[in-house]
Amino acid sequence: MKITWMLTAVGLAAALTSAPTFAADDEACELTVKSNDQMQFDTDSLSVPASCETVTLTLEHTGSMKANVMGHNWVLSSTEDAQALSQEGMKAGLENDYLPADDDRVIANTEVIGGGESTSIEFSTEGLAGRDLTFFCSFPGHFAAMQGTFTVTEE
Repeated sequence: MKITWMLTAVGLAAALTSAPTFAADDEACELTVKSNDQMQFDTDSLSVPASCETVTLTLEHTGSMKANVMGHNWVLSSTEDAQALSQEGMKAGLENDYLPADDDRVIANTEVIGGGESTSIEFSTEGLAGRDLTFFCSFPGHFAAMQGTFTVTEE
């Protein structure tokens, strides 16, 4: 009995000390956000672990209205820059996805899509852990209803 217990303990100790270190689960680094004709995202909070070196985000527009009528995009910026980017983006027009061209305040963004469409982007999480980040739609008039928090959680 003692020998069995001792062998079990030794085996468990060996298993624990040789356990591999796991990188982020690929699924944890892939996000999907749905938008609709009622000016809504299906979430107001997104999170990925810091072990995700990159994030793949897919935006789906589940509505039926065209992009020039009820288009949506997904934009990530620091919270302090989000509202200004949204306001300045209105002037940029649909052809620029309602964002100022080459603006360093934009961390990541999708194109504007219409009902029944989807689009994906991939972006780096380097330097994002611990930052106060907001995602939003920059289509004119959508900012107030379509925004949320984005968090890169430190392990």
